[in-house]
Amino acid sequence: MAVEAYLPAIGVVTITALVDSVNPCAIGVLILLASMLLVLKSRKELLLYGLLYILAVFATYILAGLGILYFLNTIPLALSEYISIIVGIVIVIAGLIEMKDYFWYGQGISLAISPKRAKQIHEMTRRVTLPGVVLLGVFVAAVELPCTGAPYMAILLLLSQNFDATAAIMLVWYNLLFVAPLIVILLLIYTGTKVQKVKRWKMQNRATMRLAIGITLVLLGWILILIANGTINLA
Repeated sequence: MAVEAYLPAIGVVTITALVDSVNPCAIGVLILLASMLLVLKSRKELLLYGLLYILAVFATYILAGLGILYFLNTIPLALSEYISIIVGIVIVIAGLIEMKDYFWYGQGISLAISPKRAKQIHEMTRRVTLPGVVLLGVFVAAVELPCTGAPYMAILLLLSQNFDATAAIMLVWYNLLFVAPLIVILLLIYTGTKVQKVKRWKMQNRATMRLAIGITLVLLGWILILIANGTINLA
């Protein structure tokens, strides 16, 4: 007989968002954009363009999240349980791949932006107009899903269990936490911190970031599987 345990949803959302927010992919693109802006624009323009980029990423993730939640809520309950189990297994595998990068970074399969998309992003950062920065944010939010999508998908599945006004607020909360480090990095560069220093910090800590994300994904995957079979519930 299964023993039910109640899991506080806000705690799961907060911890996952904080771990996902230090993803090397999201941070790397902002550093690249800031590098280009410092060469071509003033510091005030750096701040404006950087904030627009972050806002575009935030809005894209919110809209994508709402769309996925709407879709998940149209699926019959019996079928959604199987989907949760399948997605849970996929997320556990994704977590193991992320953890692999702590020990053997970049070797074998990695969850990263494809070289083709990375080249497109690099080219887009050269066209630093206001509309261009917004389009860059939307494009990056879409193509970095191999890096950041697994934690987000897990949270969306958890929120879809009982999607109401509280769940909508938690969706916004998740995405605010997700972009918070991007805002901090932008402000650091704006106030004089060298881009190379931020880039060096990212390179020194990227393996640890991957490990933290990997552990979180494995736990989230198990949570989804346990929710699907009725062992635990979100409170």
